Amino acid sequence: MSVSGSLVTVVIADDHPFFRDGVKRALDNSGHIQVVGEAGDGRQALEMIRAEQPVVALVDYQMPELNGIDVVHAVIRDHLPTRVILLSAFTDSAVVFKSLEEGAAGYLAKDTPRGEIVDAVLRVAKGQTVVPAELAGGLADQIRLRAKSNTPVLSDRERQVLAAFARGLSIPQTSAELFLGVATIKTYAQRLYEKLGVSDRAAAVAEAMRRGLID
Repeated sequence: MSVSGSLVTVVIADDHPFFRDGVKRALDNSGHIQVVGEAGDGRQALEMIRAEQPVVALVDYQMPELNGIDVVHAVIRDHLPTRVILLSAFTDSAVVFKSLEEGAAGYLAKDTPRGEIVDAVLRVAKGQTVVPAELAGGLADQIRLRAKSNTPVLSDRERQVLAAFARGLSIPQTSAELFLGVATIKTYAQRLYEKLGVSDRAAAVAEAMRRGLID
C-alpha cells in the first residue's frame, strides 16, 4: 500500500477538473493526506490506482469509460489494497446500499462539505465505512427489505421512468414526458439497470414484469 510517511495517499477520479481541484486542495491542506494522482475517466482512474496503490480512491459514481462500480469491481478482482469511496450527485439509499454491497468502502454526496470529505477519507483509511448521515435510516430500511425479498426497491422517479419504458418510450421521449434532462433520465435508467441486473431498456421491462414490478 502506497504511503508517504504518515500521510494517507489518495487518488481522485472525476471528469470535472473544477471539482477535482477543490477536493484536492482540501485533502492536501488537511496535513494528513497526500493526493498522489488525478484521473478524468474510469479507465485512467483504474490505471492510476494500479500504479500508485493509494490507501483511498475517491471515485465519481458516473464517469466515461468505466463507472465507479466498475472501478470497485476491478479493484476487488485485482486484489488491490485501495479502499474506494464513491461520490455522486444522487444519494438514493438503494443505490448507496448497492454500492456498499458491491464492495465500496463509502459513498458520499458530491456537495458534501470538503471538511467532511477529509474526515471520510481518514475514517475509511482506518477501515471504517462512511455514508451520508441522513441516509443511515434509509440504509437500515434497505437491509430489512432485502433480507425479506430479492425484489429491488425502486424510487418513485425510477418507477416513472420504468413505466415510460414499458410503454415503449425512448430515453429522449421519456425526458420530454417527465420534463427532465436526457442526462438525468440516463442516470435513472442506469440505476434501474443495476437494480434489475440488466443492461438495456427492453431487458429492464422484461425483468420488471417477471418480478411483478409492472403489469
